[in-house]
Amino acid sequence: MSIAKKQAASLIILGEEIRPGKSYQLNLDVAKLHTRTPILVPVIVNRAKEDGPTVLLMAGIHGDEINGIEIVRRFIYKKLNIPTKGTIICLPVFNIFGFLNVRRELPDGRDLNRSFPGSSKGSLAAQFAYHFMKEIAPHCDYIIDFHTGASQRNNFPQIRCVFSDETSKELAKVFNPPFILHSNLIAKTLRESVSKKQNKILLFEGGKSNDIEENIIEEGLNGAKNIISSLGMRNYKYDISKDRTPILLSKSKWLRSPISGMFHIFINNGVHVQKGQLIGHVTDPFGKAERKVISNLSGYIICVNESPVVYKGDAIVHIGNE
Repeated sequence: MSIAKKQAASLIILGEEIRPGKSYQLNLDVAKLHTRTPILVPVIVNRAKEDGPTVLLMAGIHGDEINGIEIVRRFIYKKLNIPTKGTIICLPVFNIFGFLNVRRELPDGRDLNRSFPGSSKGSLAAQFAYHFMKEIAPHCDYIIDFHTGASQRNNFPQIRCVFSDETSKELAKVFNPPFILHSNLIAKTLRESVSKKQNKILLFEGGKSNDIEENIIEEGLNGAKNIISSLGMRNYKYDISKDRTPILLSKSKWLRSPISGMFHIFINNGVHVQKGQLIGHVTDPFGKAERKVISNLSGYIICVNESPVVYKGDAIVHIGNE
């Protein structure tokens, strides 16, 4: 894996000169509350005395994805974000407005991760995206963007990247999650906008929204340490994932509910299933209907819809195939 260009001697982020060997808490100031109360987005920057790559750990693009926020928070709290070479930037809560309301979207209902590269005079989401792409993204050689499942969907820990991008694929292997899923770039997402700038970004998915899950936190922390260590920025002690080889999944497919009703799942997230295997039942509440959910391909369960009540056509189980 090739190491990114080394940072310039002069590094200015959000108007502040970042000096070698110094730590800073900066603030991204995009908008106020409707009460005119200032709302600032903290950006924590630690620069080593020796130059090297710049890595950004970020979370909270969706305000209810608490697992990712806790991963970055704990990275800071444990002082893992202090490099011996290069610069580590931590952005624990990007969508601060969504986080205040514990909601996925911004107050205007827009998805921040469908608003890139943004606009200085657009919607609130567009302005958040614009300032990020202008003020922070240009300084980052590598970005790890932490996410969770939405709408009661529980993602088994995984990294998503484009397999044709060999550098990103190699970085994903270094992160060493249980699964690496090929995922094409989606228009107007952070990942697409950063990729167009030729910077490298990994998208971590783990757990579900509005929850804190220790196994997900541990996976995220270990993965971030693996990346930073591999770039020669700091040496960490390797933990649970060091002897694991990630499973590469080149395609995936959702199984959908055959009827509306209550979903009873019979398998665990992360396991391998065979084509034709019984996954679960969907039943009506009155004891008259019960439909089987059968896997239509062999592969690994990488996400489970944990909602007890589903409608016909709802995505209920996500299966990745090697």
